[in-house]
Amino acid sequence: MTPTEPLAVGVAAPSAVRPPLPVKLVIAGGFGVGKTTAVGSISEIEPLTTEAAITEVAAGVDDLSHTPRKTTTTVAMDFGCITIDPTLKLYLFGTPGQDRFGFMWDDIVEGAVGALVIVDTRRLDDCYAAVDYFEHRQVPFAVAINAFDGRVEHALEEVRWALDVAEHTPLVVFDARERGSVRDALLVVLELALARTEG
Repeated sequence: MTPTEPLAVGVAAPSAVRPPLPVKLVIAGGFGVGKTTAVGSISEIEPLTTEAAITEVAAGVDDLSHTPRKTTTTVAMDFGCITIDPTLKLYLFGTPGQDRFGFMWDDIVEGAVGALVIVDTRRLDDCYAAVDYFEHRQVPFAVAINAFDGRVEHALEEVRWALDVAEHTPLVVFDARERGSVRDALLVVLELALARTEG
């Protein structure tokens, strides 16, 4: 049979394997909260990072008191991906945390179905900008409290009150270093995005 001939009656056509649906998620938060770590922990490819050394000038601008061992910082974005199942692949875009790189956020967030806002409870002030950003743009997001050293400084409801986050916004505790923990937090965002499309 030549390629132009139709298939014989009763012969099934070979089933096409569909590639997984691409879904864009953003990982955001303040400086040094664990965004790059989270992307690196779960990405199935070598993550693309735009890390630059923290110079003396930057050290004078960025608060390193809670991250004294931090020697680099994201200056554009982080990128990684993870296949959830044969039908779904997440593309993860991490934002830079410093205010001076805030002009990049609109481009990074474009097309995203949701976001994970990472919070360090030792520095809640650094998280307001990210929470406000996604609230004002009505992008579904969850707040993920990074358990530095295996603990958090405040209870979840205290964090919700301090950040003035709506009751329908999920708050989770996770560890940015642990692949399974990052996966669970991202699945919360996916569920939010799905509920938005069904609603």
